[in-house]
Amino acid sequence: MDMKLTRRGLAAVLAGSATLAAQIPAPTPQDALQTARERIEDNARQLAKVPLPMATGPAFHFKA
Repeated sequence: MDMKLTRRGLAAVLAGSATLAAQIPAPTPQDALQTARERIEDNARQLAKVPLPMATGPAFHFKA
């Protein structure tokens, strides 16, 4: 079975998906904050998996 997608059919599909996207509520600031905290914790866990000797220091020095 060969299905052809015409420009009008494609436009109808895209219009339908735009309608669905408009119905998804925007995240609240609290949700955004919680998501950011979860990402930071996940990144910290990923970094903790990489072994790094204590003797390894930065490639630069801070001067006050």
